[in-house]
Amino acid sequence: MGLSSRLGAFSGTNKDDITEAPTTTHNENREIESTWKTAKSKDGDTAMALFDDPDELHEPVDAAEARRVLWKIDMMVLPYLAVCYAFFYIDKTTLSYAAIFGIVEDLNLHGTQYSWLSSIFYFGFLAWAFPTNFMLQRFPIGKYLGINIFMWGVFLMIQAACPNFTTLAILRALGGAAEACADPAFMLITSMWYTRREQPVRMGLWYTANGLGIALGGLLGYGIGHIKGALPSWKYEFIVMCVWSRPIPSVRLLLAPLLTQQTYDSGALCSTWGIIMFIFLPDSPVTAPGLTKRERRIAVERLRENQTGVENKHLKPAQIKEAFLDYKLYFFFLLGIVCNIPNGGISNFGTIIIKGFGFSTLVTTLMQVPYGIFIAISILICVYLNDRFVNRRCVFILIFLVPNIAGAFGLRFVPTDQTVGRLICYYLTGPYNAAFVLILSMQVANTAGHTKKVVTNAVLFLGYCTGNIAGPFFYKESQKPSYELGIWSMIVSHLIEVVLISTLGLLLRWENKKRDRIQSQMEGGLEGRDLDATAFLDMTDRENLK
Repeated sequence: MGLSSRLGAFSGTNKDDITEAPTTTHNENREIESTWKTAKSKDGDTAMALFDDPDELHEPVDAAEARRVLWKIDMMVLPYLAVCYAFFYIDKTTLSYAAIFGIVEDLNLHGTQYSWLSSIFYFGFLAWAFPTNFMLQRFPIGKYLGINIFMWGVFLMIQAACPNFTTLAILRALGGAAEACADPAFMLITSMWYTRREQPVRMGLWYTANGLGIALGGLLGYGIGHIKGALPSWKYEFIVMCVWSRPIPSVRLLLAPLLTQQTYDSGALCSTWGIIMFIFLPDSPVTAPGLTKRERRIAVERLRENQTGVENKHLKPAQIKEAFLDYKLYFFFLLGIVCNIPNGGISNFGTIIIKGFGFSTLVTTLMQVPYGIFIAISILICVYLNDRFVNRRCVFILIFLVPNIAGAFGLRFVPTDQTVGRLICYYLTGPYNAAFVLILSMQVANTAGHTKKVVTNAVLFLGYCTGNIAGPFFYKESQKPSYELGIWSMIVSHLIEVVLISTLGLLLRWENKKRDRIQSQMEGGLEGRDLDATAFLDMTDRENLK
Protein backbone atom coordinates (compact mmCIF):
# COMPACT_ATOMS: atom_id res chain seq x y z
CA MET A 1 0.00 0.00 0.00
CA GLY A 2 1.29 3.48 -0.77
CA LEU A 3 0.27 6.15 1.74
CA SER A 4 -0.51 9.43 0.02
CA SER A 5 -0.17 12.80 1.70
CA ARG A 6 -2.72 15.00 0.08
CA LEU A 7 -3.29 18.48 1.44
CA GLY A 8 -6.84 19.34 2.36
CA ALA A 9 -8.21 22.85 2.47
CA PHE A 10 -6.35 25.20 4.80
CA SER A 11 -3.80 22.63 5.92
CA GLY A 12 -0.64 22.51 3.85
CA THR A 13 0.60 19.51 1.91
CA ASN A 14 -0.54 16.65 4.13
CA LYS A 15 -2.83 14.09 2.50
CA ASP A 16 -4.62 11.35 4.34
CA ASP A 17 -6.18 9.14 1.65
CA ILE A 18 -4.93 5.56 1.41
CA THR A 19 -4.39 4.48 -2.19
CA GLU A 20 -3.08 1.40 -3.92
CA ALA A 21 0.48 1.61 -5.21
CA PRO A 22 0.79 1.41 -9.00
CA THR A 23 1.94 -1.65 -10.84
CA THR A 24 5.44 -0.94 -12.09
CA THR A 25 7.32 -2.54 -14.94
CA HIS A 26 10.67 -4.31 -14.65
CA ASN A 27 12.46 -1.32 -16.18
CA GLU A 28 10.74 1.08 -13.79
CA ASN A 29 11.80 -1.06 -10.82
CA ARG A 30 15.38 -1.05 -12.03
CA GLU A 31 15.27 2.73 -12.43
CA ILE A 32 13.86 3.17 -8.91
CA GLU A 33 16.50 0.85 -7.45
CA SER A 34 19.26 2.72 -9.30
CA THR A 35 18.02 6.10 -8.05
CA TRP A 36 17.78 4.71 -4.50
CA LYS A 37 21.34 3.38 -4.49
CA THR A 38 22.76 6.56 -6.01
CA ALA A 39 21.05 8.73 -3.39
CA LYS A 40 22.05 6.36 -0.60
CA SER A 41 25.72 6.63 -1.55
CA LYS A 42 25.67 10.41 -1.99
CA ASP A 43 23.09 12.71 -0.44
CA GLY A 44 19.99 10.71 0.42
CA ASP A 45 18.25 10.72 3.78
CA THR A 46 19.95 9.01 6.74
CA ALA A 47 16.97 6.65 6.94
CA MET A 48 18.25 4.85 3.81
CA ALA A 49 21.03 3.31 5.91
CA LEU A 50 18.45 0.92 7.36
CA PHE A 51 17.37 -0.45 3.97
CA ASP A 52 19.18 -1.97 1.00
CA ASP A 53 16.42 -1.17 -1.47
CA PRO A 54 12.93 0.43 -1.44
CA ASP A 55 11.20 -2.97 -1.42
CA GLU A 56 12.32 -3.44 2.18
CA LEU A 57 9.99 -0.61 3.17
CA HIS A 58 7.15 -3.10 2.82
CA GLU A 59 7.94 -5.39 5.74
CA PRO A 60 4.59 -6.51 7.22
CA VAL A 61 3.76 -4.77 10.49
CA ASP A 62 0.63 -5.54 12.47
CA ALA A 63 -1.32 -2.77 14.20
CA ALA A 64 -0.38 -3.90 17.71
CA GLU A 65 3.33 -3.81 16.89
CA ALA A 66 3.00 -0.37 15.31
CA ARG A 67 1.20 0.96 18.40
CA ARG A 68 3.88 -0.53 20.64
CA VAL A 69 6.64 1.19 18.65
CA LEU A 70 4.76 4.50 18.73
CA TRP A 71 4.37 4.21 22.51
CA LYS A 72 8.11 3.59 22.89
CA ILE A 73 8.83 6.63 20.70
CA ASP A 74 6.55 8.81 22.82
CA MET A 75 8.31 7.70 26.02
CA MET A 76 11.75 8.22 24.46
CA VAL A 77 11.08 11.73 23.16
CA LEU A 78 8.16 13.65 24.65
CA PRO A 79 9.10 13.75 28.38
CA TYR A 80 12.50 15.28 27.61
CA LEU A 81 11.01 17.97 25.39
CA ALA A 82 8.13 18.78 27.76
CA VAL A 83 10.29 19.17 30.88
CA CYS A 84 12.78 21.26 28.92
CA TYR A 85 10.03 23.52 27.59
CA ALA A 86 8.64 24.04 31.10
CA PHE A 87 12.09 25.19 32.21
CA PHE A 88 12.24 27.61 29.29
CA TYR A 89 8.99 29.30 30.12
CA ILE A 90 9.80 29.49 33.82
CA ASP A 91 12.95 31.32 32.73
CA LYS A 92 10.96 33.69 30.53
CA THR A 93 8.65 34.61 33.41
CA THR A 94 11.43 34.83 36.01
CA LEU A 95 12.22 38.40 35.01
CA SER A 96 8.53 39.26 35.21
CA TYR A 97 8.36 38.02 38.82
CA ALA A 98 11.65 39.71 39.64
CA ALA A 99 10.04 42.98 38.50
CA ILE A 100 7.41 42.84 41.25
CA PHE A 101 9.97 41.63 43.81
CA GLY A 102 12.22 44.68 43.48
CA ILE A 103 14.78 44.13 40.72
CA VAL A 104 13.97 47.52 39.18
CA GLU A 105 14.81 49.35 42.41
CA ASP A 106 17.80 47.19 43.42
CA LEU A 107 19.56 47.50 40.07
CA ASN A 108 18.45 51.11 39.66
CA LEU A 109 16.79 50.41 36.32
CA HIS A 110 15.38 53.50 34.67
CA GLY A 111 13.76 54.56 31.41
CA THR A 112 13.50 51.62 29.01
CA GLN A 113 16.14 49.47 30.72
CA TYR A 114 13.62 46.92 31.98
CA SER A 115 12.20 46.64 28.46
CA TRP A 116 15.74 46.17 27.17
CA LEU A 117 16.32 43.37 29.67
CA SER A 118 13.17 41.74 28.35
CA SER A 119 14.26 42.11 24.72
CA ILE A 120 18.01 41.55 24.96
CA PHE A 121 17.41 37.83 25.50
CA TYR A 122 16.03 37.65 21.97
CA PHE A 123 18.92 39.61 20.50
CA GLY A 124 21.15 36.73 21.59
CA PHE A 125 18.59 34.32 20.15
CA LEU A 126 18.46 36.32 16.91
CA ALA A 127 22.24 36.53 16.48
CA TRP A 128 22.69 32.79 16.91
CA ALA A 129 19.57 31.61 15.07
CA PHE A 130 21.12 30.71 11.71
CA PRO A 131 24.42 29.26 13.02
CA THR A 132 22.65 27.08 15.58
CA ASN A 133 20.15 25.76 13.02
CA PHE A 134 22.96 24.71 10.68
CA MET A 135 24.73 23.07 13.64
CA LEU A 136 21.53 21.16 14.37
CA GLN A 137 21.84 19.73 10.87
CA ARG A 138 25.56 19.02 11.15
CA PHE A 139 25.77 17.48 14.65
CA PRO A 140 23.73 14.79 16.45
CA ILE A 141 20.63 16.68 17.48
CA GLY A 142 20.21 15.18 20.97
CA LYS A 143 23.82 15.84 21.91
CA TYR A 144 23.87 19.38 20.55
CA LEU A 145 20.58 20.21 22.27
CA GLY A 146 21.84 18.82 25.59
CA ILE A 147 24.99 20.95 25.49
CA ASN A 148 22.99 24.11 24.82
CA ILE A 149 20.51 23.36 27.62
CA PHE A 150 23.43 22.86 30.01
CA MET A 151 24.92 26.25 29.10
CA TRP A 152 21.52 27.95 29.24
CA GLY A 153 21.09 26.75 32.83
CA VAL A 154 24.53 28.08 33.77
CA PHE A 155 23.75 31.54 32.35
CA LEU A 156 20.41 31.59 34.15
CA MET A 157 21.96 30.83 37.52
CA ILE A 158 24.68 33.46 37.20
CA GLN A 159 22.00 36.13 36.74
CA ALA A 160 21.34 36.02 40.48
CA ALA A 161 24.81 37.50 41.06
CA CYS A 162 24.42 40.44 38.67
CA PRO A 163 25.08 43.82 40.34
CA ASN A 164 23.85 46.06 37.52
CA PHE A 165 21.97 46.39 34.25
CA THR A 166 25.01 45.76 32.01
CA THR A 167 26.04 42.38 33.42
CA LEU A 168 22.45 41.15 33.57
CA ALA A 169 21.88 42.22 29.96
CA ILE A 170 25.01 40.35 28.78
CA LEU A 171 23.97 37.18 30.58
CA ARG A 172 20.44 37.34 29.23
CA ALA A 173 21.82 37.73 25.69
CA LEU A 174 24.05 34.68 26.22
CA GLY A 175 21.07 32.75 27.59
CA GLY A 176 19.09 33.68 24.49
CA ALA A 177 21.88 32.36 22.26
CA ALA A 178 21.94 29.08 24.19
CA GLU A 179 18.16 28.71 23.87
CA ALA A 180 18.14 29.57 20.15
CA CYS A 181 18.40 25.91 19.18
CA ALA A 182 15.54 24.72 21.37
CA ASP A 183 12.34 25.35 19.42
CA PRO A 184 13.90 24.56 16.01
CA ALA A 185 15.38 21.36 17.50
CA PHE A 186 12.01 20.38 18.97
CA MET A 187 10.36 20.90 15.58
CA LEU A 188 13.01 18.87 13.75
CA ILE A 189 12.76 16.10 16.34
CA THR A 190 8.97 16.04 15.97
CA SER A 191 9.24 15.87 12.17
CA MET A 192 11.80 13.03 12.26
CA TRP A 193 9.77 10.83 14.62
CA TYR A 194 6.10 11.45 13.78
CA THR A 195 3.73 11.41 10.85
CA ARG A 196 2.00 14.57 9.70
CA ARG A 197 -1.21 13.45 11.37
CA GLU A 198 0.61 12.90 14.67
CA GLN A 199 2.75 16.05 14.63
CA PRO A 200 0.21 18.65 15.86
CA VAL A 201 -0.81 16.47 18.83
CA ARG A 202 2.80 15.77 19.82
CA MET A 203 3.76 19.43 19.44
CA GLY A 204 0.76 20.29 21.56
CA LEU A 205 1.89 17.87 24.26
CA TRP A 206 5.35 19.35 24.64
CA TYR A 207 4.12 22.90 24.11
CA THR A 208 1.52 22.39 26.86
CA ALA A 209 4.48 22.56 29.24
CA ASN A 210 4.47 26.28 28.34
CA GLY A 211 1.26 26.76 30.33
CA LEU A 212 2.36 24.38 33.07
CA GLY A 213 5.60 26.38 33.36
CA ILE A 214 3.58 29.55 33.88
CA ALA A 215 1.46 27.87 36.54
CA LEU A 216 4.48 26.36 38.28
CA GLY A 217 6.29 29.70 38.07
CA GLY A 218 3.35 31.34 39.84
CA LEU A 219 3.43 28.80 42.66
CA LEU A 220 7.21 29.10 42.99
CA GLY A 221 6.93 32.88 42.94
CA TYR A 222 4.40 32.74 45.77
CA GLY A 223 6.70 30.51 47.81
CA ILE A 224 9.76 32.60 47.05
CA GLY A 225 7.91 35.71 48.16
CA HIS A 226 7.77 34.26 51.67
CA ILE A 227 11.53 33.71 51.87
CA LYS A 228 13.11 36.04 54.42
CA GLY A 229 16.80 35.69 53.71
CA ALA A 230 19.95 37.73 53.27
CA LEU A 231 19.28 38.28 49.57
CA PRO A 232 16.60 40.40 47.90
CA SER A 233 13.55 38.36 46.90
CA TRP A 234 14.18 38.80 43.18
CA LYS A 235 17.55 37.03 43.46
CA TYR A 236 15.87 33.98 44.89
CA GLU A 237 13.76 33.90 41.72
CA PHE A 238 16.87 33.17 39.67
CA ILE A 239 18.45 30.88 42.26
CA VAL A 240 15.44 28.72 43.19
CA MET A 241 14.29 28.40 39.58
CA CYS A 242 17.49 26.54 38.76
CA VAL A 243 18.70 24.92 42.03
CA TRP A 244 19.28 21.37 43.13
CA SER A 245 20.96 20.00 46.25
CA ARG A 246 24.48 19.14 45.05
CA PRO A 247 26.56 21.28 42.73
CA ILE A 248 28.26 20.06 39.58
CA PRO A 249 32.02 20.53 40.25
CA SER A 250 32.74 22.19 36.90
CA VAL A 251 29.84 24.60 37.39
CA ARG A 252 31.02 25.39 40.96
CA LEU A 253 34.50 26.24 39.62
CA LEU A 254 33.08 28.41 36.86
CA LEU A 255 30.73 30.36 39.12
CA ALA A 256 32.91 30.69 42.23
CA PRO A 257 34.25 34.20 41.45
CA LEU A 258 30.78 35.50 40.62
CA LEU A 259 28.29 34.16 43.13
CA THR A 260 27.33 34.89 46.69
CA GLN A 261 27.75 32.12 49.29
CA GLN A 262 24.09 31.19 48.99
CA THR A 263 24.40 30.70 45.25
CA TYR A 264 27.80 29.01 45.56
CA ASP A 265 26.18 26.19 47.52
CA SER A 266 23.81 25.29 44.70
CA GLY A 267 24.05 23.97 41.18
CA ALA A 268 21.90 24.26 38.09
CA LEU A 269 18.89 21.97 37.80
CA CYS A 270 18.49 23.13 34.21
CA SER A 271 22.12 22.27 33.49
CA THR A 272 21.57 18.85 35.02
CA TRP A 273 18.62 18.32 32.71
CA GLY A 274 20.87 19.25 29.79
CA ILE A 275 23.25 16.45 30.80
CA ILE A 276 20.33 14.02 31.03
CA MET A 277 19.18 15.01 27.53
CA PHE A 278 22.72 14.66 26.19
CA ILE A 279 22.87 11.09 27.46
CA PHE A 280 19.35 9.79 26.94
CA LEU A 281 17.59 11.78 24.17
CA PRO A 282 18.03 9.77 20.92
CA ASP A 283 19.48 11.65 17.96
CA SER A 284 17.38 9.93 15.30
CA PRO A 285 15.10 6.93 14.76
CA VAL A 286 17.89 5.55 12.55
CA THR A 287 20.32 5.27 15.47
CA ALA A 288 18.04 5.21 18.55
CA PRO A 289 19.67 2.86 21.10
CA GLY A 290 16.31 2.19 22.76
CA LEU A 291 14.91 0.53 19.62
CA THR A 292 15.78 -2.78 18.00
CA LYS A 293 16.75 -2.75 14.32
CA ARG A 294 13.26 -3.88 13.34
CA GLU A 295 11.70 -1.17 15.52
CA ARG A 296 13.96 1.41 13.89
CA ARG A 297 12.78 0.24 10.49
CA ILE A 298 9.16 0.48 11.62
CA ALA A 299 9.80 3.96 13.05
CA VAL A 300 11.24 5.08 9.73
CA GLU A 301 8.68 3.31 7.53
CA ARG A 302 5.93 5.16 9.39
CA LEU A 303 7.36 8.40 7.95
CA ARG A 304 7.19 7.26 4.31
CA GLU A 305 3.82 8.95 3.87
CA ASN A 306 5.29 12.30 4.97
CA GLN A 307 7.61 12.42 1.93
CA THR A 308 9.88 14.67 4.03
CA GLY A 309 12.44 12.08 5.20
CA VAL A 310 14.17 11.94 8.59
CA GLU A 311 17.35 14.00 8.29
CA ASN A 312 20.31 14.69 6.03
CA LYS A 313 23.72 15.85 7.27
CA HIS A 314 24.73 17.53 3.99
CA LEU A 315 24.14 21.27 3.59
CA LYS A 316 22.59 21.81 0.16
CA PRO A 317 22.90 25.33 -1.35
CA ALA A 318 20.13 24.58 -3.85
CA GLN A 319 17.69 23.95 -1.01
CA ILE A 320 18.76 27.19 0.70
CA LYS A 321 18.00 29.06 -2.52
CA GLU A 322 14.65 27.33 -2.91
CA ALA A 323 13.70 28.18 0.67
CA PHE A 324 14.21 31.90 0.05
CA LEU A 325 12.26 31.70 -3.22
CA ASP A 326 9.29 30.04 -1.52
CA TYR A 327 6.51 32.43 -0.50
CA LYS A 328 5.68 30.25 2.52
CA LEU A 329 8.98 31.20 4.18
CA TYR A 330 7.96 34.88 4.25
CA PHE A 331 4.51 34.08 5.58
CA PHE A 332 6.03 32.09 8.43
CA PHE A 333 8.48 34.93 9.14
CA LEU A 334 5.65 37.46 9.37
CA LEU A 335 3.57 35.08 11.47
CA GLY A 336 6.54 34.64 13.79
CA ILE A 337 6.57 38.41 14.33
CA VAL A 338 2.87 39.08 14.87
CA CYS A 339 2.36 35.96 17.02
CA ASN A 340 5.12 37.01 19.39
CA ILE A 341 4.66 40.76 19.79
CA PRO A 342 1.85 39.89 22.26
CA ASN A 343 4.02 37.18 23.82
CA GLY A 344 6.96 39.54 24.33
CA GLY A 345 4.72 41.96 26.17
CA ILE A 346 2.58 39.61 28.26
CA SER A 347 5.42 37.32 29.36
CA ASN A 348 7.37 40.28 30.78
CA PHE A 349 4.63 42.69 31.85
CA GLY A 350 1.82 40.28 32.74
CA THR A 351 2.53 40.35 36.47
CA ILE A 352 2.70 44.16 36.45
CA ILE A 353 -0.66 44.31 34.64
CA ILE A 354 -2.26 41.95 37.18
CA LYS A 355 -0.78 43.84 40.11
CA GLY A 356 -2.31 46.97 38.61
CA PHE A 357 -5.75 45.43 39.13
CA GLY A 358 -5.18 46.03 42.85
CA PHE A 359 -3.74 42.70 43.98
CA SER A 360 -0.83 42.39 46.40
CA THR A 361 2.53 41.10 45.18
CA LEU A 362 1.99 37.59 46.54
CA VAL A 363 -1.58 37.32 45.28
CA THR A 364 -0.36 38.51 41.87
CA THR A 365 1.95 35.49 41.63
CA LEU A 366 -0.95 33.15 42.43
CA MET A 367 -3.12 34.78 39.77
CA GLN A 368 -0.70 33.44 37.15
CA VAL A 369 -1.51 29.83 38.10
CA PRO A 370 -5.01 29.69 36.50
CA TYR A 371 -3.61 31.61 33.51
CA GLY A 372 -1.02 28.89 32.92
CA ILE A 373 -3.56 26.11 33.39
CA PHE A 374 -5.95 27.81 30.96
CA ILE A 375 -3.17 27.99 28.36
CA ALA A 376 -2.34 24.30 28.79
CA ILE A 377 -6.00 23.28 28.47
CA SER A 378 -6.55 25.47 25.40
CA ILE A 379 -3.52 23.90 23.66
CA LEU A 380 -4.75 20.37 24.38
CA ILE A 381 -8.28 21.18 23.17
CA CYS A 382 -6.92 22.81 20.03
CA VAL A 383 -4.68 19.92 18.98
CA TYR A 384 -7.40 17.39 19.86
CA LEU A 385 -9.94 19.16 17.65
CA ASN A 386 -7.37 19.49 14.88
CA ASP A 387 -6.74 15.74 15.07
CA ARG A 388 -10.47 15.02 15.18
CA PHE A 389 -11.26 17.18 12.16
CA VAL A 390 -8.36 16.56 9.79
CA ASN A 391 -6.96 19.23 7.47
CA ARG A 392 -8.42 22.25 9.22
CA ARG A 393 -5.33 23.82 10.79
CA CYS A 394 -5.97 27.35 9.58
CA VAL A 395 -9.60 27.20 10.67
CA PHE A 396 -8.64 26.24 14.23
CA ILE A 397 -5.90 28.88 14.34
CA LEU A 398 -8.54 31.50 13.57
CA ILE A 399 -10.97 30.04 16.13
CA PHE A 400 -8.38 30.10 18.90
CA LEU A 401 -7.42 33.68 18.09
CA VAL A 402 -10.95 34.89 18.88
CA PRO A 403 -10.54 34.75 22.70
CA ASN A 404 -7.24 36.65 22.45
CA ILE A 405 -8.77 39.45 20.42
CA ALA A 406 -11.76 39.64 22.77
CA GLY A 407 -9.52 39.64 25.83
CA ALA A 408 -7.24 42.35 24.44
CA PHE A 409 -10.23 44.58 23.63
CA GLY A 410 -11.52 43.94 27.15
CA LEU A 411 -8.22 45.00 28.73
CA ARG A 412 -8.38 48.19 26.73
CA PHE A 413 -12.01 49.15 27.26
CA VAL A 414 -13.37 47.43 30.41
CA PRO A 415 -13.42 50.08 33.20
CA THR A 416 -10.45 49.94 35.58
CA ASP A 417 -12.72 49.45 38.60
CA GLN A 418 -14.01 46.15 37.20
CA THR A 419 -11.23 44.00 38.66
CA VAL A 420 -12.80 40.58 38.04
CA GLY A 421 -13.80 41.47 34.49
CA ARG A 422 -10.32 42.75 33.64
CA LEU A 423 -8.73 39.65 35.16
CA ILE A 424 -10.95 37.42 33.00
CA CYS A 425 -9.95 39.47 29.96
CA TYR A 426 -6.30 38.97 30.88
CA TYR A 427 -6.83 35.20 31.04
CA LEU A 428 -8.48 35.27 27.61
CA THR A 429 -5.20 36.48 26.09
CA GLY A 430 -3.66 33.03 26.66
CA PRO A 431 -4.97 30.83 23.79
CA TYR A 432 -2.65 32.49 21.24
CA ASN A 433 -0.25 29.77 22.38
CA ALA A 434 -2.61 27.12 20.96
CA ALA A 435 -2.76 28.97 17.64
CA PHE A 436 1.04 29.19 17.52
CA VAL A 437 1.36 25.41 18.02
CA LEU A 438 -0.67 24.83 14.86
CA ILE A 439 1.41 27.42 12.97
CA LEU A 440 4.55 25.50 13.94
CA SER A 441 2.95 22.23 12.82
CA MET A 442 1.97 23.82 9.49
CA GLN A 443 5.56 24.84 8.87
CA VAL A 444 6.84 21.33 9.66
CA ALA A 445 4.19 19.61 7.53
CA ASN A 446 4.67 21.85 4.51
CA THR A 447 8.47 21.88 4.23
CA ALA A 448 10.49 18.99 2.81
CA GLY A 449 14.23 18.70 2.23
CA HIS A 450 16.32 18.77 5.40
CA THR A 451 18.36 21.85 4.52
CA LYS A 452 15.21 23.67 3.47
CA LYS A 453 13.54 22.71 6.76
CA VAL A 454 16.53 24.05 8.71
CA VAL A 455 16.49 27.36 6.83
CA THR A 456 12.72 27.78 7.14
CA ASN A 457 12.91 27.02 10.86
CA ALA A 458 15.63 29.63 11.27
CA VAL A 459 13.66 32.30 9.41
CA LEU A 460 10.47 31.55 11.35
CA PHE A 461 12.38 32.02 14.59
CA LEU A 462 13.99 35.20 13.30
CA GLY A 463 10.41 36.46 13.18
CA TYR A 464 9.81 34.94 16.62
CA CYS A 465 12.77 36.90 17.99
CA THR A 466 11.76 40.11 16.24
CA GLY A 467 8.29 39.94 17.76
CA ASN A 468 9.60 39.22 21.24
CA ILE A 469 12.14 42.04 20.94
CA ALA A 470 9.56 44.57 19.80
CA GLY A 471 6.76 43.51 22.16
CA PRO A 472 8.10 44.95 25.46
CA PHE A 473 8.76 48.38 23.96
CA PHE A 474 5.04 48.97 23.43
CA TYR A 475 4.64 48.92 27.22
CA LYS A 476 5.53 52.48 28.22
CA GLU A 477 6.50 53.26 31.80
CA SER A 478 4.29 56.36 31.68
CA GLN A 479 1.22 54.19 30.91
CA LYS A 480 1.78 51.73 33.79
CA PRO A 481 -0.20 49.65 34.81
CA SER A 482 -2.87 49.81 32.08
CA TYR A 483 -0.35 50.04 29.21
CA GLU A 484 -2.76 51.29 26.54
CA LEU A 485 -0.19 51.14 23.71
CA GLY A 486 0.89 47.65 24.73
CA ILE A 487 -2.69 46.39 24.64
CA TRP A 488 -3.23 47.98 21.22
CA SER A 489 -0.10 46.18 19.98
CA MET A 490 -1.77 42.90 20.94
CA ILE A 491 -4.99 43.79 19.15
CA VAL A 492 -3.30 44.91 15.94
CA SER A 493 -0.91 41.92 15.90
CA HIS A 494 -3.74 39.41 16.25
CA LEU A 495 -5.78 41.09 13.52
CA ILE A 496 -2.79 40.99 11.16
CA GLU A 497 -2.35 37.33 12.08
CA VAL A 498 -5.95 36.66 11.02
CA VAL A 499 -5.27 38.20 7.60
CA LEU A 500 -1.99 36.28 7.14
CA ILE A 501 -3.47 32.91 8.11
CA SER A 502 -6.51 33.39 5.88
CA THR A 503 -4.33 34.35 2.93
CA LEU A 504 -1.85 31.52 3.50
CA GLY A 505 -4.68 29.01 3.76
CA LEU A 506 -6.13 30.12 0.43
CA LEU A 507 -2.72 30.01 -1.26
CA LEU A 508 -2.03 26.51 0.04
CA ARG A 509 -5.43 25.37 -1.15
CA TRP A 510 -4.71 26.78 -4.60
CA GLU A 511 -1.27 25.15 -4.61
CA ASN A 512 -2.80 21.78 -3.77
CA LYS A 513 -5.31 21.99 -6.57
CA LYS A 514 -2.49 22.83 -8.95
CA ARG A 515 -0.44 19.87 -7.68
CA ASP A 516 -3.38 17.51 -7.99
CA ARG A 517 -3.96 18.72 -11.54
CA ILE A 518 -0.33 18.01 -12.45
CA GLN A 519 -0.41 14.60 -10.77
CA SER A 520 -3.61 13.62 -12.56
CA GLN A 521 -1.81 14.16 -15.88
CA MET A 522 1.11 11.93 -14.86
CA GLU A 523 1.21 8.23 -15.69
CA GLY A 524 -0.90 6.40 -13.17
CA GLY A 525 -2.73 9.58 -12.12
CA LEU A 526 -3.46 10.51 -8.51
CA GLU A 527 -3.93 6.86 -7.51
CA GLY A 528 -0.80 5.55 -9.21
CA ARG A 529 2.08 7.24 -7.46
CA ASP A 530 4.96 5.22 -6.06
CA LEU A 531 5.88 6.96 -2.82
CA ASP A 532 8.70 4.53 -2.01
CA ALA A 533 10.91 5.93 -4.76
CA THR A 534 10.94 9.44 -3.31
CA ALA A 535 10.22 9.12 0.41
CA PHE A 536 13.86 9.24 1.53
CA LEU A 537 15.67 11.00 -1.31
CA ASP A 538 15.79 14.29 0.66
CA MET A 539 13.75 16.07 -1.99
CA THR A 540 12.08 19.40 -1.25
CA ASP A 541 8.34 19.90 -1.35
CA ARG A 542 8.71 21.61 -4.74
CA GLU A 543 10.93 18.89 -6.21
CA ASN A 544 8.71 16.06 -5.04
CA LEU A 545 5.21 16.27 -6.51
CA LYS A 546 4.13 13.12 -4.72
